[in-house]
Amino acid sequence: MKSRGGSDSSGRAMGIRPGTKAQHHSKPVPKLHFTFILLLLVFTPRVDSSWWYIGALGARVICDNIPGLVNKQRQLCQRHPDLMQVIGEGAKEWIRECQHQFRHHRWNCSTLERDHTVFGRVMLRSSREAAFVYAMSSAGVVYAITTACSLGELKICNCDGHKRGQASDDRGNFDWGGCSDNINYGIKFAKAFVDARERMVKDARALMNLHNNRCGRMAVKRFMKLECKCHGVSGSCSLRTCWLAMSDFRRSGDYLRKKYNTAIEVTMNQDGTGFMVADRDFKGSTKNELVYIENSPDYCLTDRTAGSLGTAGRVCNKSSRGTNGCEVMCCGRGYDTMRVKRVTKCECRFQWCCAVECKDCEEVVDVHTCKPHKRSDWLDIT
Repeated sequence: MKSRGGSDSSGRAMGIRPGTKAQHHSKPVPKLHFTFILLLLVFTPRVDSSWWYIGALGARVICDNIPGLVNKQRQLCQRHPDLMQVIGEGAKEWIRECQHQFRHHRWNCSTLERDHTVFGRVMLRSSREAAFVYAMSSAGVVYAITTACSLGELKICNCDGHKRGQASDDRGNFDWGGCSDNINYGIKFAKAFVDARERMVKDARALMNLHNNRCGRMAVKRFMKLECKCHGVSGSCSLRTCWLAMSDFRRSGDYLRKKYNTAIEVTMNQDGTGFMVADRDFKGSTKNELVYIENSPDYCLTDRTAGSLGTAGRVCNKSSRGTNGCEVMCCGRGYDTMRVKRVTKCECRFQWCCAVECKDCEEVVDVHTCKPHKRSDWLDIT
């Protein structure tokens, strides 16, 4: 996505490229929509647009007016507006999952309001964070589309009807039936839509994104599970009907978060067709691993050129030695402590029938927040 290239040609040396200019169509646009979009374009700090922004706007407006979609994405968007609505809702879900996974870290997957790039300049760097976001976004599209297919919300797809006859597992034989999640269709459409921009340019960043997009798609398929319904006298389960279903999206998020921890630094090979692992002693395979090209900033201080928001004011845990601990989160700058009152529900009791009654209890707690840098404008470059 062009959100990593901007207009700076020097980015190519770091595996970052200028994006491809989106093509526009001449469909008439309602005056209200045009005014809204014009205001967004004027007041949004631009790196460049991303399809991720579909989560913030309606699909029709995205297709017709917002730059950021390459021609193939725009065509898919216009041909399947119902799918774009699903992808938009899915975008909100995977962004929430990203923020859950990094809630205790210096970089917390924060988004920028009214910014077409969603994450800002942090995605310009070919870092571990970019690797995770691309994988997570691709997984989110697969999950959202597959779910919508199984629920009958889309005309173009439904349940997976290919599984027929008998099979067996560690519990014995069963009959395929029910409504298996159509994961293959979800992967097929996600690959066509999400990968479209990366396939237009052959550079290191495009290869990195394509690789991580694939890892994201496979993360959802990895956790497909067998669900069964028993048939027989008194639920004896003498006969079973089974189908394949996706696991909760959290499992994919947890898996990709671990892959972030073990992500592999790579460089482009000489003929420009693939990767070489930067560590020459590495003997494994990168097939199922996230890959990155550049080291991450430490995210301690505000640095707008790097997209870092810094950790000043972030809440930290005084007693933790982990990434959410005040020593790590505050980068050694120290922290401020404020005593606050919190109201929580307590002494909850079940009342017949059928409610739970709780009391409001006040408690006084200490909240610790990271101090700013002594020179707060040190890296605050506009």
